[in-house]
Amino acid sequence: MKILAIETSCDDTAIALVEASGTMSTPKFKILKSVVSSQIKIHRPWGGVVPNLAKREHIKNLPKIFDKLKVKGKKAKVDAICVTVGPGLEPALWAGITFAKEIYRQLKTENPTKTGQPQAGKLRLIGVNHLEGHLYSFLLSQKTVNSKHKILNPKSYSPTPIFPAIALIVSGGHTILLKMDSPIKWKKLGETKDDAVGESFDKVAKMLGFPYPGGPEIQRLAEKGNPNAVRFPRPMIGSKDYNFSYSGLKTSVLYYLRDNPKAEKEDVAASFQEAALDVLIKKTERAAREYGAKSIFLSGGVAANSVLRNKLLVISNKLGANFFAPPMDFNTDNAVMIAVAGYMSILRKKNKKLIADGNMRI
Repeated sequence: MKILAIETSCDDTAIALVEASGTMSTPKFKILKSVVSSQIKIHRPWGGVVPNLAKREHIKNLPKIFDKLKVKGKKAKVDAICVTVGPGLEPALWAGITFAKEIYRQLKTENPTKTGQPQAGKLRLIGVNHLEGHLYSFLLSQKTVNSKHKILNPKSYSPTPIFPAIALIVSGGHTILLKMDSPIKWKKLGETKDDAVGESFDKVAKMLGFPYPGGPEIQRLAEKGNPNAVRFPRPMIGSKDYNFSYSGLKTSVLYYLRDNPKAEKEDVAASFQEAALDVLIKKTERAAREYGAKSIFLSGGVAANSVLRNKLLVISNKLGANFFAPPMDFNTDNAVMIAVAGYMSILRKKNKKLIADGNMRI
């Protein structure tokens, strides 16, 4: 099955063409083409993403990217169009949904269904949950097994030794911990009660005088600083649940900088990062122990943080569990993960309504 996927949940315009096959237990994906157009330069002067500006850029960029993919005519043989419908910025989501509908009509005209063709062969238009895209991105990962660090082919994973798994989704808008019993069955253990961890990275970077997006800047500074220089609080690290909170940590950094105007930025960044990641790591490890996890999945934009990846790998090795984290290209918003989630939705016979839902939950 050939899938055309469209992602416009925030400030990245992305389209991908992915070949998917296999069953729920053994899905296989071949990335034929993938293009991502960033809007960082557009939003940087504003210190964050402006929804209507994002929508304008998506509307401008989608046709250009689609032309690069050259998905037209009978040779394309696209079987499904998958588009993000939420969560995200609703003006941005609508841009992708509207474009997906236009392409759907166009491809149906170019590739009319023959009389008597089975339903499975018809072009489908599938709404996809963006968070499921991040969740299923473990299927794009290289698999590191225990302390052997052996790289296996993720296309032929077996669900038996992998589940149950603990999945941590961390991004600018979400901090979520899940327990997965199978590729189609999961339970939310906890989530942030206020700010997402990615948002706190952006805000602290802004306090330190760095532009949006702040995550990469914090990590760059932290590499030169002392993570023990400032003992910032670890909100909710000792709570019995699996929820998170980052507003208090962010405020603590604000007050520290106010009271210590000559503080070394490198030390502040390193100490903040240590505090922010400590909570993620401790709660993920505790969940993995409590539920006997055979794997730990990490995904989302903050999954690009090398300190977080390495520490979770160490935890996984200690527990004798597998560790999955997508390659860097598939941590931030992209259309390949939407194609993967879309294919899993097709196998599950699920389809989200083609209506933008900024607050959609997983």
